[in-house]
Amino acid sequence: MPSSDTDKICQVVCSEHHTDSSGNVDALVMVEAQKMGDFFNVLSDPTRLRLISLLAEEEFCVCDLAAKLEMTHSAISHQLRALRAARLVSYRKVGRQVFYRLHDQHVVDLYRTVQEHLEE
Repeated sequence: MPSSDTDKICQVVCSEHHTDSSGNVDALVMVEAQKMGDFFNVLSDPTRLRLISLLAEEEFCVCDLAAKLEMTHSAISHQLRALRAARLVSYRKVGRQVFYRLHDQHVVDLYRTVQEHLEE
């Protein structure tokens, strides 16, 4: 309940300004907000972003990723596991060799959109 005339004016003006065509604006529900927060948390790691930058161009095996990032196979596998759990990376097997790639075009688009945004 507004406590002053200023609050009353703000309530009227702001409620008219922040509505869609149906007159309602809903905040993101907490469950969805948590999922999105978890997703962006996975993307907040610089090593994972470096992996995504490589995988946005082509698929790689763990050996090649480790060599390009000058990291151990174990460290790369650990990061790929987190990316796989977030459905950002998928893989295919050829014999005993495993090749990693970005899960789908949405991930590539997200990466490139952020990259373009930062270059502006």
